[in-house]
Amino acid sequence: MRILGKILIAVFLLVFISTAPTTAEIKSLKIRSDNRPMILFEKFGFTHTGYVSVAISSVSVTSSLAQPDPSRLGFFLLSEESLIQVLLELQQNPNFCVVDSKFISLLFTFRDLSPPPQSSFNKSYPVTYPNEYSLFFANCNPQSIVTMDVRTELYNTDDGTTKDYLSAGLTQLPSLYFIFSLIYLCFLGFWISICFKNQRSFHRIHLLMGGLLVMKALNLICAAEDKHYVKVTGTPHGWDVLFYIFQFIRVVLLFTVIVLIGTGWSFLKPFLQEKEKKVLMIVIPLQVLANVASIVIGETGPFIKDWVTWNQVFLLVDIICCCAIIFPIVWSIRSLRETSKTDGKAARNLAKLTLFRQFYIVVIGYLYFTRIVVFALKTIAAYKYQWVSNAAEEIASLVFYMVMFYMFRPVEKNEYFVLDDEDEEAAEMALRDEEFEL
Repeated sequence: MRILGKILIAVFLLVFISTAPTTAEIKSLKIRSDNRPMILFEKFGFTHTGYVSVAISSVSVTSSLAQPDPSRLGFFLLSEESLIQVLLELQQNPNFCVVDSKFISLLFTFRDLSPPPQSSFNKSYPVTYPNEYSLFFANCNPQSIVTMDVRTELYNTDDGTTKDYLSAGLTQLPSLYFIFSLIYLCFLGFWISICFKNQRSFHRIHLLMGGLLVMKALNLICAAEDKHYVKVTGTPHGWDVLFYIFQFIRVVLLFTVIVLIGTGWSFLKPFLQEKEKKVLMIVIPLQVLANVASIVIGETGPFIKDWVTWNQVFLLVDIICCCAIIFPIVWSIRSLRETSKTDGKAARNLAKLTLFRQFYIVVIGYLYFTRIVVFALKTIAAYKYQWVSNAAEEIASLVFYMVMFYMFRPVEKNEYFVLDDEDEEAAEMALRDEEFEL
């Protein structure tokens, strides 16, 4: 059973090590009565001048079977490629201990600890071969539990003295986020000017859309500052709190705006139907839960026992929300098709249907790209180019915002209100077809 447990843990690590967040904040962690055979602490991309520092103290190891062997407990570095080899070794030898593997970079075992009552260890190790490594702790003593305080510090040195606490593939993120924050601030100024020029066509939804741009810009500014301070000092200096606050407001506001636009609120009707209100009442609490999961994932790291559960919660909630915001758009399209059969305004209804279908396609494309394509980029990109997936996500978001804001901008002759009698007959023919069926 123990060998089966080891194999399952190794397979699990193989899956989640490719998607684990690559950060390198200086972290002080507390492990309490933990019996896991392997614990993943950090994942980091090293250059040829990288260092890893591990300090442990207040160490206690107890076992119900026999006296624990200190040489069977230790910290090591493992690359993603070597993890497969370790898994094969585990399958071939039921009594195999990962600290004996030739495919790992063993840092130290508990045999190197100072004698009780201190039982501590503190040392830095150079990483001479550039690659992306994961910092693990292994416990090969059967039915033993470990308690200890751990402080990890992983970084690269640019000129031999300056420390860079961001992974080799993420060191460009502060500049990237700052540039996009400036773009959104310019976008906001342009949007305000459009609203002032077309005050007669200004609706409440346009105010929410402007607020969305404000939250997006503030979110990116905080993200840039967060990553900058982590890069320079190893700690975010409180910017992570502001980042999560604006991230929460932005995401809730984004989903709300998509739902409200999809229902035609403020354009087609001044109120929401009951089923549309229910969508908002479902999406907003779920987004609260998703953001709590995101904070837990980002702030704690994979060393906590419930880290996988929080990842699954975040993924499930995100999928539910993405599906939920599609329904109001579908309802609006079907409602417009039914209305077109009775109100005698075929041209206007055709314009509305076209606009809603375009919006439907844009939303689907945005969700597909940011949830699937970006995830694929994170998985397949070399560790030195992990920033590419972040850039792709921000570019996709910017394009989505620009298209959505252009389609529903305040203009005197909006597609919602245009009546083109000359094309009435052609519109009626088009509405009879099934081209707008989803």
